[in-house]
Amino acid sequence: MIEITWLGHSSFQFQLASGETILIDPWLEGNPKCPPGYKVKRCDAILVSHGHFDHIASVVDIAKKHNSTVVAIFEIATWLASKGVASTIGMNKGGSTQLAGISATMVHALHSSSIQDGDRVLYGGEAAGYILTFPDGRRAYFAGDTAVFGDMRLIAELYQPELAFLPIGDLYTMGPKEAAHACRLLRPKKVIPMHWGTFPPLIGRPEELAEQIQDLPGTSVWTLEPGVAVQW
Repeated sequence: MIEITWLGHSSFQFQLASGETILIDPWLEGNPKCPPGYKVKRCDAILVSHGHFDHIASVVDIAKKHNSTVVAIFEIATWLASKGVASTIGMNKGGSTQLAGISATMVHALHSSSIQDGDRVLYGGEAAGYILTFPDGRRAYFAGDTAVFGDMRLIAELYQPELAFLPIGDLYTMGPKEAAHACRLLRPKKVIPMHWGTFPPLIGRPEELAEQIQDLPGTSVWTLEPGVAVQW
């Protein structure tokens, strides 16, 4: 079993049965949906989807504290190394890397990416998503921030993810209507909504997605509570 903890917004923690712990897009301090005072106890690896503050703000501090290996697109990995992160894996879309007991494959996302570095805004490469392959062979698709795009069908054909993490908030990403179409392309068994409810403009809600996919047999919406671990 894999233990999944939503830390609010698009931040997730995965813990394997063997103990390895992986974070994706950690943003803890300043995240209004992160459980107050939440502390990461172990972090073997961090995956970064893109450079916006609400996906990368806690990466440097956590990586330094726990000696985590950070996976990101090449430009972000280079920037993180310049900030003192000792172990980085810079990669690009289509590539895979093995670490912390899983395989991570970087896939496409349709979104912008930049890094706020003091008063400068730096180029952050392209936004990405990940296919996570766990030790038992099951796969999850973490879409990152994205609009729906037709090649999600290719992701389904190549990787057959059983679980999908999809943004639904609208404005900065797809909303429930578009996420429902993504479900039709991907055909996962379960969908965990993310990137919703953090700020007032993020108006999409899980119940809207559930309503939109009532006619999609075999796919259900799995709404998590921040800080509450679930088993998958």
